[in-house]
Amino acid sequence: MGLLKRWFGGDKPQAEEVTDTGSVAADTAYRYVVVGAGPAGVSVVENLRRQDPDGSILLLGDEPEPPYSRMAIPYLLVGKVGESGTYLRQQQGHYEDLAIQFRHARVIGIDATAKRVTLDDGSGVRYEQLCLATGARPIRPPIPGLDLPRVHHCWTLQDARQIIELAHDGANVVLMGAGFIGCIILEALALRGVNLTVVEMGDRMVPRMLDPVAGTMLKQWCQEKGVNVHTSTRITQVEANPASDEDTLLVDMDNGQQIPAHLVVVAAGVKSNLDYLQDAGLAVDQGVLVNEYLRTSDAHIYAVGDVAQGPDFENGDRVVHAIQPTATDHGRIAAQNMAGKSTPYRGSMQMNVLDTLGLISVSFGEWDGVPGGDQTIMQDKEGYRYMRLEFEGDRLVGAQCVGRTNHIGVIRGLIEGRVALGHWKERLKQNPHLIMDAYLSCAQQ
Repeated sequence: MGLLKRWFGGDKPQAEEVTDTGSVAADTAYRYVVVGAGPAGVSVVENLRRQDPDGSILLLGDEPEPPYSRMAIPYLLVGKVGESGTYLRQQQGHYEDLAIQFRHARVIGIDATAKRVTLDDGSGVRYEQLCLATGARPIRPPIPGLDLPRVHHCWTLQDARQIIELAHDGANVVLMGAGFIGCIILEALALRGVNLTVVEMGDRMVPRMLDPVAGTMLKQWCQEKGVNVHTSTRITQVEANPASDEDTLLVDMDNGQQIPAHLVVVAAGVKSNLDYLQDAGLAVDQGVLVNEYLRTSDAHIYAVGDVAQGPDFENGDRVVHAIQPTATDHGRIAAQNMAGKSTPYRGSMQMNVLDTLGLISVSFGEWDGVPGGDQTIMQDKEGYRYMRLEFEGDRLVGAQCVGRTNHIGVIRGLIEGRVALGHWKERLKQNPHLIMDAYLSCAQQ
């Protein structure tokens, strides 16, 4: 039989160290173990403590940093915050005060039958309820030369430190990718005063968020701000440049051009972290498949944030929505269910808000339309203003806006509230700028 040893003192929740008689090795057992110390994981543990004042909680993070937000890294790059400004919680001793143990360790495997996770130092931890919040990792395309010095992702604090060292004023920098994350990095690099070239293989910028009109409008805006943007273009190779001590890289593109670079930043998309789950027996697709309670195919394991493939708000399909609001919502709902308070999740809505060198672009829900739906579009290309509304029946189901911010909350409210617009639909098709009037008339009925 195992001996139980309590390691927390006082009245705080206590974990149990399970040791076999005569054995040196020991597994500490917790009521709750959360893997991943980003916004989703922190949301889980904080909400668990609200729901369960007594249960022992372990938060595992695989980076040698306090829990932080990747979305704050651009602010670090431009000097608006220091490294501590990226931390999710600023108060000293925050996790200790909540009796949440935080440990730096990487999970390399899960034995769902034994309810045990294996860590990279060979030790193990046992759990009653486990939550996976391991997020995503950047994709490195199979392009020769991406392993050369001065080629970096911009995903971790360590990446940011290296970029800050290299991205000096006037440096020649090439950014691979102009998706959502790429455009956030674009702004930070441009504000550092580098000579920036962006290479995007899609026919427009942010192709998973904006249609061709809006994406091209964003490209033109960036070019006016001094950023060189190549769309419908692929990087074929990055090679060493022995002719220069400053621009030690040469970036080859399939349009025949070659660009000297001091730094190459790769922002070619992300994918859910799933490698450690190979032997866990969980149902996975693009992410870990979860039901409306954010529970996986194992009754004792949940998944949240960028690693979870969960219910979509609009159509009920299971999708990965890699945005921070979804991560924190997941954390709140998963914690309630892990603590025994059955709470269904209504689904996450695709929602992106992007500020690119002063031009705001947003997309909501089914921004590219639905089968059988209809739309209305208003645009002012010279003024960088664009609005596209997508309807299904008399409901607003999606929208795109460029250069407008005053109605973002109203649009989201109409979509999430599944508000019947009635005769206001035709009025909006004639003049989308009446969206506030439509909201005030219909949402409060």
